[in-house]
Amino acid sequence: MTIQPEHLYHIYNRGNNQQRIFFTPEHYLFFLRKIRTHVVPHAQILAYCLMPNHFHFLVLSSPSPQEQHPLLPAFGTVLGSYAQAINQQRQRTGSLFQAKTKARLLSFDEADYPRTCFHYLHQNPVRAGLVRSLEEWPYSSYRDYAGYRNGSLCQQATARLYLDLPPTQSAFRAEAIGMIPAQYIHR
Repeated sequence: MTIQPEHLYHIYNRGNNQQRIFFTPEHYLFFLRKIRTHVVPHAQILAYCLMPNHFHFLVLSSPSPQEQHPLLPAFGTVLGSYAQAINQQRQRTGSLFQAKTKARLLSFDEADYPRTCFHYLHQNPVRAGLVRSLEEWPYSSYRDYAGYRNGSLCQQATARLYLDLPPTQSAFRAEAIGMIPAQYIHR
C-alpha cells in the first residue's frame, strides 16, 4: 500500500498466529517509546490502543517530499527492532508479528467512519473483556482524551479538529461510553 501525505490512516497488526506480542507492562511502554522515536517524525498520532496480541494506531501522515512516504518503513523499523528485543529477552526465535502491517485509508467523505474508528480503537479492551471500563486500560490514548492522564504522544488538537470530537473531557467521556454496545457494558 502507498501512503499518501496528509491523509488519515488506521494502522494495525497482530502477533503471528495471533500470539501475544506484549508480555509485561514494560513491553507496552518500550513499544510506545519506539513509536515516538521512529513513527512520530512521519505522522501525527491521533489515537492508539495496544492489546496483548495486537495494536491499533490512528495517524495523520505528514507532508513528505519523498516519493515513497516513510511512514510504513518507520512502522517496519519499530516492529523489527521490538521483535528482536523480545526474542532476545524471552529466548525465542521467529516472527513475532504477522508479515504485513495493515494501513487502511480513512476518508472524511465516509460520514462518521473516522470518528467511529477512533472510538473503536479505545473500546478494544472492554470488548475483549480485559477491563470493565475504558479508563481502566492503561495502554490506549483514551485516558489522555478523557482527562485521566496527561500523555503527550497523541496530537489531541489535531484529532479534535479532524474528527469533530467533543470539546470538553466530560462530553468526550459521555460520547465514548455511548459508542460501546450495551452487551459490552458491565454494570
